[in-house]
Amino acid sequence: VQLQASGGGLVQTGGSLRLSCAASGPIYSTSVVAWFRQAPGKERDLVAAISWRSGRKSYADSVTGRFAISRDAAENTVYLRMNSLKPEDTAVYYCAVSDVYGSLSAPPDEYLYWGKGTLVTVSS
Repeated sequence: VQLQASGGGLVQTGGSLRLSCAASGPIYSTSVVAWFRQAPGKERDLVAAISWRSGRKSYADSVTGRFAISRDAAENTVYLRMNSLKPEDTAVYYCAVSDVYGSLSAPPDEYLYWGKGTLVTVSS
């Protein structure tokens, strides 16, 4: 599975962006697709995840209520809608697909496929 992330850019505090992650290749129905982010000098953290089959979602506490993950199975694409952006949201955002049996709370090393990342910069 190859993943292509897009939609990053520069936005002011309070602004919005929508990230897209297009997958070429099949995603198992029992897999999880997630967005992670990594700021300079920091670890890669889970932002949001979605179960491909059920559509169940999970979010990091820091983005709950501001970000929304969704999927379009027909297009093999996952989105991350980001509202009320803050400077601390500045990071490279990566999409990832888990192994066959994924977990919504899985750490990065349990994801098999990764996109190249898209940079989100929020100015104050």
